[in-house]
Amino acid sequence: MNLNTKFLGKEFKNYKEIDSTQLEIWRRIENNNISNGTIISANIQTNGIGTHGRIWHTDQENDIAFSFFIQTDCNICKLDGITIEIAETIIQVIKKLYNIELQIKKPNDIVFKNRKIGGILCQTKLIGEIVKYIVVGIGINTNKTYFTKDINEIASSIKKEFGITVNNNDIIVEFCNVFEEKIIKRIGDN
Repeated sequence: MNLNTKFLGKEFKNYKEIDSTQLEIWRRIENNNISNGTIISANIQTNGIGTHGRIWHTDQENDIAFSFFIQTDCNICKLDGITIEIAETIIQVIKKLYNIELQIKKPNDIVFKNRKIGGILCQTKLIGEIVKYIVVGIGINTNKTYFTKDINEIASSIKKEFGITVNNNDIIVEFCNVFEEKIIKRIGDN
């Protein structure tokens, strides 16, 4: 990986199959077995978590599913709008790497022609007004071509819409390189 980061992604674990990258981060937090910037990714998630308790479908390989952990110890107001900033970063990275224009459906979806291509789930540990850490899950349908009937009309992928195969690692690495600078501006250098 061509990471140019201080902490984000320095510890990186990929699973061929896991229940949920988000749940794995929380398990590691619970077991005191996690370092700042840890990324957990998976080729397949059997119980991926979306917003509002929905399932995020990662039933085929070749899509992006990863979660990361950042220690913050900052006032909650410093993280205002963080989900939108993450979405903007994803769109910026895909535009830079593939010259593709995606859109944001606020607050946490990446879409193309109103079809969902990606989603972001931000969770925090709060003590009063202080955010101790954030756990962010990102799912992007990059190379998926088949969608089940229940989501076929509302979901899509970069490959299905644009006919190209993208390199998932390139997107994750570039996201880390760009987003780390943004989060440091918000919370300082941990």
